[in-house]
Amino acid sequence: MDPKDFEVASPPTDGISDISFSSQADFLGVSSWDNQVRIYEVQPSGQTIPKASFSHEAPALCVTWSKDGTKLVSGGADKAGRMFDITTGQTTQVAQHDEPIKCAKFLDQGILATGSWDKTVKYWDLRSPTPIGTVALPDRCYTMDIQGPLMVVGTAEKHICIFDLNNPTVIFKKNISPLKWQTRVVSCFTQGKGYAVGSIEGRVGIQYVEDKDQSKNFSFKCHRDDSKNVFSVNAISFHPIHGTFSTAGSDGTVSFWDKDSKQRLKPFGNAGGTIPCTTFNRNGTIFAYAVSYDWSKGYKHALPTNPNKIFLHAVKEEDVKPRVGKKR
Repeated sequence: MDPKDFEVASPPTDGISDISFSSQADFLGVSSWDNQVRIYEVQPSGQTIPKASFSHEAPALCVTWSKDGTKLVSGGADKAGRMFDITTGQTTQVAQHDEPIKCAKFLDQGILATGSWDKTVKYWDLRSPTPIGTVALPDRCYTMDIQGPLMVVGTAEKHICIFDLNNPTVIFKKNISPLKWQTRVVSCFTQGKGYAVGSIEGRVGIQYVEDKDQSKNFSFKCHRDDSKNVFSVNAISFHPIHGTFSTAGSDGTVSFWDKDSKQRLKPFGNAGGTIPCTTFNRNGTIFAYAVSYDWSKGYKHALPTNPNKIFLHAVKEEDVKPRVGKKR
């Protein structure tokens, strides 16, 4: 990738499943297949210091920060949601499902949502051991994102469930992905008016929620090479200030895009491995990406020689600012 990118010290020892920056400080939470969740502090120099870690009893699959930045929650293949309090250093179990927890996100008011392969989303008040709400999904939860009152859940068989979090236990709208193949990721626009969906066939769909905006929906191809090989789109991260977004894929590349002008703003080179997850920090000055096996070719390619690395890229303003021009 960019030779100036910083490599995170003491990375996970197995596949990296998710990364997330705190909304309050440059703390990076990382979950991985070695059952561990790690927290790194990113210093102004770009160097990183491992700050803390805690473990699941099986692979850790997702991480998310509380809005005040004091707590990191992870979900795992041990069917548990676990919360680490950075002020006390204590870990507690805060969620439980019948199958692995693939996704976890905080709602604004300190309520946690967890999505599982048991085909449910559960809501948890962190002070209570039982869920305060459960929603049946059409299939296994693969991906989930929240922005303001909008929550979008992508499941197996290409179902996309849209929630209005003012009424969180009812699915507001059920859609089928506009893409042909399996959903890998959904990510909400920064203004919460819609979402981007990425699939295994190297395509991204831009989808608006309101009926009146449906004419703005479109899909585009990405993460394909000159030989017509097609790669999975594994991660989509929206820039918190500019509302532009990144895509990253099994081809080991990242691109920044502007959905409004329908332009690619900046392509990166190859990371030398697949990229399973990405995230911007709170003000969009740091872009973090993991280079690690993404399971896109099945278990036979999960080799001990695969890299497990995390890089930090200093974001240039001109690479993520929307292009001035005719808006569609």
